[in-house]
Amino acid sequence: MAQKMRKILLIEDEEIMINLLQKKLVREGYEVSVARDGEEGLKTMEEVRPDLVLLDIIMPRLGGFEVMEEMQKNKELRKTPVIVISNSGQPVELDRAQKLGAKDWLVKTEFDPQEVIDKVKKQIG
Repeated sequence: MAQKMRKILLIEDEEIMINLLQKKLVREGYEVSVARDGEEGLKTMEEVRPDLVLLDIIMPRLGGFEVMEEMQKNKELRKTPVIVISNSGQPVELDRAQKLGAKDWLVKTEFDPQEVIDKVKKQIG
């Protein structure tokens, strides 16, 4: 029996990051949806019901923290693991992300795509 494809929602506004992560995740066998801001991300989450969300913090219209706050209000979305993608990786940011339910994080300036795959596999296989 074929394993059902795991769905990942990438909420990110930088095209370079989107292309890089999407290619890598698809090659690893994941089904990837993309939202380019937090509002679109929340809508897409309702429709797609992803197994995992890769979430940028600084975005137009609705940032990553606001997205996580909205997810916390919804008992279905609250269960979805989130890996935060941050530009800074400041302890205060990471602390807030964890309080809002983030399972892990990546700092844009210092990660390589394989690290993303490893973190995704750790969360959802």
